Amino acid sequence: MAGLELRHLRYLLAVAEHGNFSRAAEELYVSQPTLSQQIKQLETTLGVQLLDRSGRTVRLTDAGAAFAARARSALRELAAAERAIEDVQDLSRGHLRLGITPTFITYLIGPLTAELYARHPGVSLTVVEMSQDNIEAGLLADDLDVGIAFMGAPVPGIEFAALFTEHLGLVTSGPRAASLPGALPVRALDDVQLALLSSDFLTRTHIDTYFAAHHVDPRIMVEANSVQALTEIVQRTPLATVLPDAVTHDHPHLTPVPLDPPIPTRTVAILRRDGGYHSAAAAAFVRLTHELVADRGYAPPG
Repeated sequence: MAGLELRHLRYLLAVAEHGNFSRAAEELYVSQPTLSQQIKQLETTLGVQLLDRSGRTVRLTDAGAAFAARARSALRELAAAERAIEDVQDLSRGHLRLGITPTFITYLIGPLTAELYARHPGVSLTVVEMSQDNIEAGLLADDLDVGIAFMGAPVPGIEFAALFTEHLGLVTSGPRAASLPGALPVRALDDVQLALLSSDFLTRTHIDTYFAAHHVDPRIMVEANSVQALTEIVQRTPLATVLPDAVTHDHPHLTPVPLDPPIPTRTVAILRRDGGYHSAAAAAFVRLTHELVADRGYAPPG
């Protein structure tokens, strides 16, 4: 369509996202009058009003909403096309966008990054720590290439590939572990002071579900929003925590205490957009992830 340019699409979507011309202009690094003029030009080209400017917040009209949905899709496809052109099959260069849930930052992202750099030093990596819901949304929006999270209920448009089985268990520091029995009945946790991940972690939800199933009322003395903080706290206090066994194995000063019954396992998975473009860098990363997991001896899925 004559007069329609890619910047018009980006400008419209920015205004729709912010509901405000001034904030959209700041994000786009253009002046507000320029932005307003460009949107007017787009509306003139299309012969329809795209934005309702009558209220305190600028909103898409019905026609604008229909157009914006297609514009988002077009920009995603264009970005994928650009990456396809840049994608070098010999991996002398490339880029990977990885979303990963917080607990894996502690024990998985370091070895994975080291292995990727050792094998393909020309491939750059962007790592974003986020919730599983946001990883799935990022994959569907083509903002991510690969995610590492957990198997769960099927999500339309998302492909799950099982990686390994994660075991969660009670963990103490060495001196504290000596005073605990070899296998601790779950009911005994009523008398154990704990430091746990905060409630916004999926891992904490899993732990709370286990406690509730066994009618345990834990004495939670500390909540933290990072696994690294928990390992530091447990090493320096009498508190115990609950961590993935892979984290415990990487910290010689932490000691696992078996629980009876054990906390149910979870299956770690690689997530990708089903049917989306998969770059050579993404394919290589998936391969090396499976290899690294096998080399480190993590329990196989299932």
